Amino acid sequence: MCDKVSIVIVNWNSGDQLFEAIESLNLQKCKLLSSVIIVDNASVDNSLDKILSFGGLNSNLKIIRNFENKGFAAACNQGARFATGKYLLFLNPDAKMYPGGLRQVLNYMDSPSNATVGICGVQLIDGLGHVSRSCTRFPSPFEFFFHAVGLDRIFHRMGHFMNEWAHDTTREVDHLIGAFYFVRRSVFENLKGFDERFFVYLEDLDFSYRARKAGWCSVYLADVKAFHAGGGTSNQVKARRLFYSLRSRLLYAFKHFGILGSTFLLLATILIEPLSRSVMAIFVSRSWSSLQETWSAYGMLWRWLLHAFLKSVVR
Repeated sequence: MCDKVSIVIVNWNSGDQLFEAIESLNLQKCKLLSSVIIVDNASVDNSLDKILSFGGLNSNLKIIRNFENKGFAAACNQGARFATGKYLLFLNPDAKMYPGGLRQVLNYMDSPSNATVGICGVQLIDGLGHVSRSCTRFPSPFEFFFHAVGLDRIFHRMGHFMNEWAHDTTREVDHLIGAFYFVRRSVFENLKGFDERFFVYLEDLDFSYRARKAGWCSVYLADVKAFHAGGGTSNQVKARRLFYSLRSRLLYAFKHFGILGSTFLLLATILIEPLSRSVMAIFVSRSWSSLQETWSAYGMLWRWLLHAFLKSVVR
């Protein structure tokens, strides 16, 4: 059981959340850990200060400091290259392990009967004590569209998020969100890690899809729990967060949906969704800031699309 897991945490201005995440790992019994690797994406807060003075994991802890924000996917890959464990756990800095949780996941993954499980996730509990809906189906262009215009909030089965399921049973699923993403290191390396074209968002969905195509399955463990605040440091930059979410969706579409599906989703994203989001901001949220954030994000998206188009023309 010793030296089985390398944990990778990508930090960007996480404040005290990072220290709390690291502190929770100390309760897992360090002998289970091969290494804990923090990749700091050019933070400007003091989130690393407490870590540097924390003695609990010093022998296992490695800190990588980037001079620029390389994005979540690239930083995860960067951290994974220093891993030595049989398994990788990608843990968000706004997540915390509960005592004994790591051993439970290891016992499950080490069982010969689960040899085809490549990715494992656990039940995530939010700040209000609710079970988060953290599993999704592999989306189709239409499910992405229903999510984009908000129809999945009314008709849960129309979207790819599994909101209709209480997440109270252990089962095989298509995808588990990357807040607690436990992967066989051999699978991660064979698939060449996360696709770094996804700066943040959907790099985990893309990986889960590629893992399924390679013959691996993903399993959600309802009897193992971890805390996840949700939103994390991306709440600090809401317009840019929306931009990256939209961009990642289009990248995923053009990678996996073919020309018809990706074109349909592109048109829906740039022509319909900004209007539906604006209506929600004005008449439902009644938030001028939400409206500003929406159009700021779309301004960034249209500039990115223009740059990508011009780049393809020059080629």
